[in-house]
Amino acid sequence: MATRNYTISIVKGIGIILMVVGHAEAPWFITNFIYTFHMPLFFIAAGYFFSRKYLSDPWTFISRRVKGLYVPFVTWAVIFLLLHNLWFRIGLLNEVYGNATGGVTHPYTEGDFWYRLVCIFTNMSGYDEFMAGAFWFFRGLLLASVLFLLLYKLIDSRTGLRPAAAVSLICVLAVAFTAFHIRTGVRVSAVPNGFWREVWGIFFFGVGVLYRQFESRIREHWALFVLCFALLCGAAWLRLCGMNNHGMYRDLWSLPLTGCLGWLMVHYLASKINAREGRLRNLLVFIGENTLYVFILHIIAFKIVSAAKIAYYGLPHEMIGCHMVIHYNNTDFFWPIYSVVGVAAPLLALVAARRMRGYVARRLSVWRRTAAADVAK
Repeated sequence: MATRNYTISIVKGIGIILMVVGHAEAPWFITNFIYTFHMPLFFIAAGYFFSRKYLSDPWTFISRRVKGLYVPFVTWAVIFLLLHNLWFRIGLLNEVYGNATGGVTHPYTEGDFWYRLVCIFTNMSGYDEFMAGAFWFFRGLLLASVLFLLLYKLIDSRTGLRPAAAVSLICVLAVAFTAFHIRTGVRVSAVPNGFWREVWGIFFFGVGVLYRQFESRIREHWALFVLCFALLCGAAWLRLCGMNNHGMYRDLWSLPLTGCLGWLMVHYLASKINAREGRLRNLLVFIGENTLYVFILHIIAFKIVSAAKIAYYGLPHEMIGCHMVIHYNNTDFFWPIYSVVGVAAPLLALVAARRMRGYVARRLSVWRRTAAADVAK
């Protein structure tokens, strides 16, 4: 029996690790290297699993996207909203220390609470920016994937284009809209950030669909891996942007290039890891299949390391409120610690929660059997 191919799970595992390292404020070259491609990885991976069968059954696809993206977003965004003022009371947030640009957060008034609650449900915004700062991805992937489906269905029903040509047209339209955005400054005001990331999400979702179609023709080789790595190092040196664009015309070619290069590089690495049984493979598969929890909880996990950094340097204890990490001597050895804890702590919490749930379930089962036996007597 053929063993399961875990390559895409490993890609996602590597991707979420890179995201955490980027958020840990690693040295600038490493951060720039990561940001040129790490978010496109997830959109491409999502597109990889898209099937043409959804063109005739769109509601199944949409319902799965809603269940997998909208529901966890709302659930966790509301939880963090309810906890926001508590973070201030226990000292995890304050109005003195904030992000790297000097912005701070404040306790929410009753009006703030209800406004943000409505935004969470209606346009997937309003979440706690300091404790759930990466939550834009839920909205980005949901809108990108659903809009991709609708565009694909429209093009497929109105034209005689082959599947690859139809998907390519969608990718071209996404880049064209971005060019129009840059040229005119037009923004889709109903979507936070002006719909910028979502349009790029459509493009990379389409890239994932195309990659799946032509995967058998792509010959991965170590030389291609080296070339991709070298080109991405050059992109990092030139400070080319990621999906949080600068709004420059060069983004129209640089981001598609770096995003695709990053995918080829990471996919090759993941395929090699998948080919060999071992702890590294198992670990990356586990991380890749549980990226949701790292994504949601890594900023909270950073606070553990921030407390240690405050103690190590004798910093003001209020600096634990820095977002995402403490902005002091970011070239020291703490960014690797942030990275490890940011990935490990959420997963350890997940394992503990699952074991506790299993223990409780077993105890309840024993109690029910015992109760049933007592009744039978």
